[in-house]
Amino acid sequence: MLNIKKIFETIADAGQKILEKRSITKLTKKQNLIELCDDLLSSKGAAFGITLARDILFRYHNLSEEDKLKFLLQVNEKYKPDTSQIDNAIKDYGRVKNSGSILNLSRIASGKRKELFVRLNMAPNGTAEIVSLREDLQRFLLINSELQELDYDLIEIFKNWFNPGFLKLQKITWDTKAAILEKLLKYEKVHSMKDMNELKVRLGENRRFFAYFHPALEDEPIIFVEIALTKGLAKSIQELTRPNNEKLDNYDTATFYSISNCQEGLSRVTLGNFLIKRVVYELQEELPNVKNFGTLSPMQGFADWIKNSDEEKISEIVEKDNYKKIEFLKHLDLKIGDKKFIDNKPLLMKLAVNYLSKEKNEFGFPINDVCRFHLKNGADIDDVVVNANVSEVGFKRSFGIMVNYKYELGKIEQNHQDYVNEKKVNLSSKLKKYA
Repeated sequence: MLNIKKIFETIADAGQKILEKRSITKLTKKQNLIELCDDLLSSKGAAFGITLARDILFRYHNLSEEDKLKFLLQVNEKYKPDTSQIDNAIKDYGRVKNSGSILNLSRIASGKRKELFVRLNMAPNGTAEIVSLREDLQRFLLINSELQELDYDLIEIFKNWFNPGFLKLQKITWDTKAAILEKLLKYEKVHSMKDMNELKVRLGENRRFFAYFHPALEDEPIIFVEIALTKGLAKSIQELTRPNNEKLDNYDTATFYSISNCQEGLSRVTLGNFLIKRVVYELQEELPNVKNFGTLSPMQGFADWIKNSDEEKISEIVEKDNYKKIEFLKHLDLKIGDKKFIDNKPLLMKLAVNYLSKEKNEFGFPINDVCRFHLKNGADIDDVVVNANVSEVGFKRSFGIMVNYKYELGKIEQNHQDYVNEKKVNLSSKLKKYA
């Protein structure tokens, strides 16, 4: 089997020897990374390009945080689209409306930033290095909003590079390579695992675990999802993360309970929806008795929303006379599993349903990102479950309350259209009374 990485490294080494012989240019001896980028963008030879790309990414990787920021700001500014050239290209198109003028306008409007990263990707392990670079960019964006344009360019590039057509779905089992299992243990962010023993439970006979991989990132998962085979949608995360050896024939539902993006550099590159739909297909093929699909999902942000909402707002949702009954939610000494949660379950349901369906962002969609994700994929909000996650993390996120999103296969497309076009939030009949 061909080792693509080794091939590129060999080519790069050959290119390096060529460069060393061409002492007139001394390309790789230049200290200014931007000069090297200029050379990369003008280079015609494949060997040249691979070598320069490798050297640029290597040098970038070893820069200080300050110098990384400086370099990215320079790239953002120097290789942005030239507005005067765009104006001229528009004029040319106005005079001669043909394919040549359209292509020229498109090329100029794109600028050179995208082309730079496409060429950097020629380096051995270039894709991984550029994904890592975007992790840096995410940190810098917090204090340098001018880098937003560069970030947008990288997102657009990654949408092409990490198109689901290029990704390979792999079913994870206890027999999967140890190097991959260790990474999955590390990347699990939703319901963390202490050790391999906990991972083994999640790879049991009545559990399923799938991950997407990219051919350019060897043994490096991109995103993964964990599924429990259950009788009806699961109502407790504790139930799903403990050993269970019931026969597969007893199950009629696949409960998706954790989906984790492994690469921070790929944030905002939508892959989760493709993964869920692909896994549903795989499960239907393997387990024909499983007819129902849904999730037990976190509701992070709910606790903070409660604590930051004033009395008037909360009273309007639960009715004024009931406010004192749920005022305990704001107490600092509130304990996990407090009896007040069960005693006031209907009021908590009202608050949760309101939070999911009526609290909107600036674009008119739910403020909760997990809710947006599943509704956009075509799910209903099926149920709100009190005391579903009694861990410290679950309590901090949402007082232990979780959400069942249900995927009814015959309704998915219509739900998706209703959500995208009309911003409609679909609630099950049992939740509508709390809305």
